[in-house]
Amino acid sequence: MKIMTVFGTRPEAIKMAPLVKKLNEDPDIESVLCVTAQHRQMLDQVLELFELTPDYDLNIMKPNQTISMITANVLTGMEPVLQKEQPDMVLVHGDTSTTFVTALAAFYQQIPVGHVEAGLRTYDKYSPFPEEINRVLTGHIAELHFAPTERNRRNLLAENISDDHIVITGNTVIDALLQVADKPYEFEDETLRSLDFEHKRVITVTCHRRENLGENMEHIFTAIRDIAAEFDDVEIVYPVHMNPKVRDTAGRILGHSHNVHLIEPLQYQPFVNLMARSYFIITDSGGMQEEAPSLGKPVLVVRRETERPEAIEAGTVKLAGVERDTIYAMAKELLTDKAAYDTMAHAANPYGDGKACDRIVAALKEQLSAAKSIAAR
Repeated sequence: MKIMTVFGTRPEAIKMAPLVKKLNEDPDIESVLCVTAQHRQMLDQVLELFELTPDYDLNIMKPNQTISMITANVLTGMEPVLQKEQPDMVLVHGDTSTTFVTALAAFYQQIPVGHVEAGLRTYDKYSPFPEEINRVLTGHIAELHFAPTERNRRNLLAENISDDHIVITGNTVIDALLQVADKPYEFEDETLRSLDFEHKRVITVTCHRRENLGENMEHIFTAIRDIAAEFDDVEIVYPVHMNPKVRDTAGRILGHSHNVHLIEPLQYQPFVNLMARSYFIITDSGGMQEEAPSLGKPVLVVRRETERPEAIEAGTVKLAGVERDTIYAMAKELLTDKAAYDTMAHAANPYGDGKACDRIVAALKEQLSAAKSIAAR
């Protein structure tokens, strides 16, 4: 059976790389990898880390590309690839424009779609934008839904997705994380090499989402600046996103604090090791809400909502919102209240045991074998 995996961004690549490797290793599966390169440099870094070579590379990334440009280029680019390969199933991941548009392209060719990391919802179609609607639309195209958690399964059932087409797997990001974190590593970045992780409390920050641009980001960065000013034993590391609006705001508000380090974006392996050596995380990222708890690191999410409420219920994550006072108060509590810190650091991670890829491959073989058996009758 032929399985085509398609992704285009760094987060997708990280979460799909261990699955592609499992597919490549299985003698019953012909594995085909196509990348859209919705992100280029960051995607290539992950492919190199996991030693993956795409069979197809659409290379769609253009300067100042819009969502409409991405949509059109993926749709027209995937058509000849799907027509040539005619896979038994196309696998997509999560919530990107590549994900939704690839699913749509496969639907136009009447090729079944498997959705990895299915069933996450905020129920606000504009937050995260456009990811929430990308997930919903992909979910209603897909034949197979690989849900990380029971809550994700219930979300799909509420949208009239058949339970027979849903498999709870855990999240593949834990598979990737454990593979990378298990390797010995020394930082190449001079700033990271110079940090005293033993005697300083390092806070890792990421912030880049569209809905946080502008006033929200100013509030977030002001809270971070104030925490840095108050605690002498704190070092804050922020690998700054390439978006010029993010970089301008970060430089203006955080660029003059001696213990705030604005560095270039990191590849996945150094970033995992930075998380592992941090005291806690402040982020608006989705994936870090899953990754950091696996490393025993509390997470403050600087968003108004999250599609990952399981982490909040488990106690590994707190929703800090986008107001300066709330973010500041929550960060200060983690720095001054050891009991509060330990409660978050020692909470059980709800996103699985690092064997999600094994479950997905097993489900694919079972479902596709059953489908072929029915077709042969």
